[in-house]
Amino acid sequence: MRDYHDREWGHRVEGEAAYLERLTLEAFQSGLSWSTILNKREAFREVFAGFDADAVAGFGPDEEARLMADARIVRNRAKIAAAITNARATVALRQAEGLERFVLSFAPEDAPAPADIEEMPTTSAESLALSKALKKRGFAFVGPTTMYALMEAIGLFDPHLVGCFRRGLRA
Repeated sequence: MRDYHDREWGHRVEGEAAYLERLTLEAFQSGLSWSTILNKREAFREVFAGFDADAVAGFGPDEEARLMADARIVRNRAKIAAAITNARATVALRQAEGLERFVLSFAPEDAPAPADIEEMPTTSAESLALSKALKKRGFAFVGPTTMYALMEAIGLFDPHLVGCFRRGLRA
């Protein structure tokens, strides 16, 4: 967890696959610990074809059954279906600005600056707006809390506590 915090969390990512991966992993994390997802991340990358939206969008019942049988990932039927739905919605979003530009457009003007964990928000007006906009475009498992976690993870704003050595450092 420390390595994830120090080297990855809050860092900008680039490319459709990176955005789809983070969106998918945040959805799978709902109700679970983040360490569970991190420990299974390589398996998620493997079974979801490196988060190639075209490949995952083509998954059908056979692939869903394969995923449900794979103990290396979180086997939740609704979350697996959402991952496939979101890949299809990602492909469709290419007709507009694409997933990366779309998500980036919801970056807050003023980032929170919490001094301690108790002050850290779990949602924002921007995460609520992103959630609604993604749902409107056919995405699933993209609630405002999950979207806030996504925004933190991909560095849409600096999520680090005031006083954290990572605060203000952009990678």
